[in-house]
Amino acid sequence: MDTEILSIETGYRRGVFDLTADATRFISGKGDGLLNVFVPHATAGIAVIETGAGSDDDLMDAIDAMLPRDDRHYRHRHGSPGHGADHVMPGIVAPSTVVPVIDGRLALGTWQSIVLVDPNQDNPVRQVRLSFLGG
Repeated sequence: MDTEILSIETGYRRGVFDLTADATRFISGKGDGLLNVFVPHATAGIAVIETGAGSDDDLMDAIDAMLPRDDRHYRHRHGSPGHGADHVMPGIVAPSTVVPVIDGRLALGTWQSIVLVDPNQDNPVRQVRLSFLGG
C-alpha cells in the first residue's frame, strides 16, 4: 500500500476544498486499484460531488440547515459558536471515501470531484491521508 499525507490550508474558513488534483497526481501511473481518502479529524469529512457550479455552497448550506450553528442545540461547547455541529457533521459526511482507479486514473464521473468538507473555522490546516491499494 502506498500512502501520502496532504496538508490542506483552509485558512480559518469553513468550506469545501477540492482534492481531485492532489488525488490525480498521487495515483498517476499506479495501475488498477482503490484510492482511499481519509481525514483524521473529528470535525471534517470527505465527499464526492460536483464543484464550481454552486454545489459546494449548496452542500455547506444543507449542512447548516441540518446542523444549525446554534450552541443551544449541542452539548459539545467549546471553540467558535456552533462548534458542536462540527462534531456531528462527520455522521452525515463521512470522514473517508474510496474511489476506483483504472489504469492509473481516477474512475470518477464527468462532473465528480473529491472534496474535503470542513465546517470548522477553528483549524487553519487539515491533514488528509491518501492511500492506494492495488497494482
